[in-house]
Amino acid sequence: MRKLRPSDLAQEHGISTQAVRNYEQDGCLPPADRTPAGYRVYTELHAAALRTYLTLIPAFGHATASRIMRALHDDRLDTALTEIDRAHARLLEDRETLASVRRAVDHLTSESSFSTVDSEAAYTIGELAAHLRLTPATLRAWEAAGILLPVRDSATGYRVYTSTDRRDAHLAAILRRGGYRLEHIAVVIAQIRGAGSTEGLTAALSGWEGKLTEQGLAMLDAGGVFRGYVGVLGM
Repeated sequence: MRKLRPSDLAQEHGISTQAVRNYEQDGCLPPADRTPAGYRVYTELHAAALRTYLTLIPAFGHATASRIMRALHDDRLDTALTEIDRAHARLLEDRETLASVRRAVDHLTSESSFSTVDSEAAYTIGELAAHLRLTPATLRAWEAAGILLPVRDSATGYRVYTSTDRRDAHLAAILRRGGYRLEHIAVVIAQIRGAGSTEGLTAALSGWEGKLTEQGLAMLDAGGVFRGYVGVLGM
């Protein structure tokens, strides 16, 4: 079998020789033989392992890709396949969450009952509950779900709801009327906080969708390379 230097593997992928050595040390490449002088000797097997690992990274991320490669090199094919299955399940869950958030945002943008509130006044939990015709227990449940993030009054310890909190509570009330689950509402509200508006969130969701598409295509690419390397290993 043709012998390769660390620099041969590194040059193929535009990485450093230290990165190649680190990947071997982490178990992402099979252990290399050493010359009497202590230099590593790689082969086509190591080259195939490196190609496989670097193809897995954009599909599954560094941590999962590393676990997959270590499992293969420990002769645990089922463990590697389980890691891949879990990643596909997470991607599907992300797609379903994205679809739910999109529907929720569409619901919000088409909802005509949204009203502005005094931006200066601070509400207590009782006042906000009365304003939205809800119960304080409901607002506490929304806080536990991460939908609302009220501060506490330093003197009394009571919850204080700012204009942003009241906006989030109002949006949550709209989405609850639309039948959305608390976990999905929490995602929507968190995204709106980051984007600043439903319009900004719509643009952010398009970016999220693009990333999921890229990951799905990367998984397809990785599947073929993974299967080829499994064959090289004789599994």
